[in-house]
Order: sequence, then C-alpha cells, then structure tokens
Amino acid sequence: MMNAPATKDDVFEAIDKHNVRFVRIWFTDILGIPKSFAINTNQLDGAFSEGMGFDGSSVRGFARIYESDLIAKPDPSTFRIVPWRQQENAVARMFCDILNPDGTPYEGDPRYVLKRNLSRLKEKGYKFMVGPELEFFYFKSDCSTEILDTGGYFDLTTLDVASDLRRDTILALDAMGIDVEYSHHEVAPSQHEIDLRYADALTMADNVITYKITVKEIARKHGCYATFMPKPIFGVNGSGMHVHQSLFQGKRNVMFDAADEYHLSDEAKWYIAGLLRHAPEITAVTNQWVNSYKRLVPGYEAPVYISWARRNRSALVRVPMYKPGKEAATRVEYRSPDPAANPYLAFSVMLVAGLAGIANKYELPPPQERDIYHMSEEEKKAAGINSLPGSLNEAIQLAEQSYIVREALGDHVFENFIAIKKAEWDEYRTNVSRWELERYLPLL
Repeated sequence: MMNAPATKDDVFEAIDKHNVRFVRIWFTDILGIPKSFAINTNQLDGAFSEGMGFDGSSVRGFARIYESDLIAKPDPSTFRIVPWRQQENAVARMFCDILNPDGTPYEGDPRYVLKRNLSRLKEKGYKFMVGPELEFFYFKSDCSTEILDTGGYFDLTTLDVASDLRRDTILALDAMGIDVEYSHHEVAPSQHEIDLRYADALTMADNVITYKITVKEIARKHGCYATFMPKPIFGVNGSGMHVHQSLFQGKRNVMFDAADEYHLSDEAKWYIAGLLRHAPEITAVTNQWVNSYKRLVPGYEAPVYISWARRNRSALVRVPMYKPGKEAATRVEYRSPDPAANPYLAFSVMLVAGLAGIANKYELPPPQERDIYHMSEEEKKAAGINSLPGSLNEAIQLAEQSYIVREALGDHVFENFIAIKKAEWDEYRTNVSRWELERYLPLL
C-alpha cells in the first residue's frame, strides 16, 4: 500500500516515484454513475491551481446548456495508483470537486452535497462515521445472468469459484489504501460481499465508488462481469448495502451510554427515531432504481418493515449487540439501501434524517424482536409497524414532498433527481415486459 499523499507536493513526489504518466480525474453524476477524464501529468500543476474546465451540460443532472462551463479541481488527498493498469507508465486517479467558473462549489456536485451536510456536524464537533456492506453478483458476461457458482452463505468449498476474484479485488483495494474487514460468499448463487472498515463519510463515499469500479475491473480481468444491480435474479436474494453509522466527538462515540439497557445514548435513540420516521421519504435516494423495489419485498432478507431491533434482521434498523471494551463500535445499521445508490446522496439523506431526530428529540418506539415476516397484518398494525414504499413511483412521491430530502440534497440536486426518477418511472411503466406478453397474450 502506498502512503496516501496529503498535498500537491506529495502527489508530484509520488508521480516521480511511480513513473506516473497519466492521472484520471474521477467524479460522479447525480445518479452516482462514475465519470472520468485523463490528464497528462505535465498539466497537473495547472489543474491544482486553476482546475480543468469541462462541459457540464453533457453530464446527467448537471448544468443546463446555457450555463454549462464547469471546473474540475483535483483533491490531492485522494491520489492513488490504479493497480489494475500496467505499472510501466503507471496510471493514477484523483477525485475532484466540481466548481463554478468563479471558483465557488457547484451545487449539482454530489460530493459537494455530502461535504455541505458534513459541515453542519463540525459546528457540533461531530464526525459522521460509516461502514457499508456491499453485496454483488458475478456473472459470465454483462449480457446474461449465467452464474459462476452455486455456493451459499459463507461457503468454503469448490462451489465458491470466485474466491480468487475476491482475493485479487481485496489486494487491489489494499493497494489503493482501502481497508477491508472481511469477504465471503453470500446467500444467493454467485453472490458475494466484501465489507469495508468504517471511515469518515466523505472518505467512505469515495471508497464506495472506488470499490465498485475495482470489483468490476478485477472481474473483467478474470473474463467475467460483476454487477451491483439490486435484484438481477428472480427468486433469490437481491444485493443490499447495509450502512453502519455512528457519530463521534473526538475519540468518543456519541452513541454509547454504559448506563442504558441497550447501551445507547439519548442521541443514538433520537438518531434511530429520525431514521425510522423519515425512512419512507429517503428511500427514493437510498434505493433509487426501478429494480431496487424488486429487492424490497418480504421473504428475501430485505428489510421492508419500519422498526428497529438488536438481534432481529427483519427490522429496518439493527443495533449490533454491545461487547465490553468495544464502546467505539456502538453503531446503527440501516439495512434498506442497495449498492446501486449514489453513496454521496445516500449518506447525506440518512445523516439529515438522523440529525432531525436529534434536533427534535423524536421518541424511539420499543424494539421489535419478533420475526416481522411472520406477523399478520393485524399484528403489524397493532405494533405500529409500517412498510417502506413498494415502488419507485411511490418513493418519488414521498421524496418530492419531503423537506428532509430537499434539505439534504439542496434545491438543484433535489429537483434534477426527482425529474430524472420520474422519467425513469414513466419509461418503465410504459414498457411492455416479457412477463406481460407471456401471461396475457395467450389469454386476451
């Protein structure tokens, strides 16, 4: 693992040491789709001082055609050598911040959205720490869902033929300075999980983008395809991105209280209550695709019921059990997001929902340790357990009315995101699917 540069001087030192010829500048559009352009290292000094101009109107959800001039300014702290490229004339990458021509932050930049929300925490002396668990599938190509293995959860057999892919992926992530806690085969055939060690939210959002690109690149080198599509195969579990989250003041975990029966502070309880209360309206961001709602159905381990628990994995929010001496590990696990979400926006809406709970001291309902999947509708109603939106359309309608989502995303991203998602739903609902033809054509 190379030492992480912190300044542009460190970057130039690393460029000389590793014989880097090109640097790829990374950012994402509003939906979290990675974007990139390459610059010669002899242009890098100007990029650091003035940024690199580009046409923002060509990036989905960015600028309109008559205000399209934008500037990409590299963040030197994100400089890393790309390990899957040839080492002779090495290639590196840096994330960038998107700026207006006058040098002010561009409000349509998802990375800036998260930065702006994190700046609110600095006033309180808080730091937002997150640790996501991203699941994905390996297929033989991007044209089919032909699986590589028939392994199951935690399998250590010849059925798990993707062990080498996971190993090479972890080595690549390690080379890029990203700590991996563990990896394993997941429940569904050809489904896998590599969990990242927790970090501050901005670093982690960058890491999630890097992780997804790395998983795909290593799969391509092995002649197969990796996908973070939430539900690619009917009848088996979809892929989730459970997000562990906590608030720190210095080295103190704000969410821990030794005297509480659940070892949760008041702030932690209010934060959880904020997540639960605002869960329906933030779901359009944490689960932003039509396909996301094929995963969010009962029976496939996807949490659709708005409740919290400690042991119960059918609940939307889980609080992992406290281990003595591990106060720093006290955290909240929000289980509905999927790995196809834009991490900058998803982390933002979860944070703002939790902070609303703290600011307004929302009351936390009692934990629900029963298996909610086996409760009747009457029992769920009596327990006050509601469900997440059942479709992207329903989620969009809730998000559109939400002051929490607008506050988290800012007006520009909020309005463009809603417009893009409405267009996606319209395209989906007017499409005639194979299921409809097979079911109705012989009958009607």
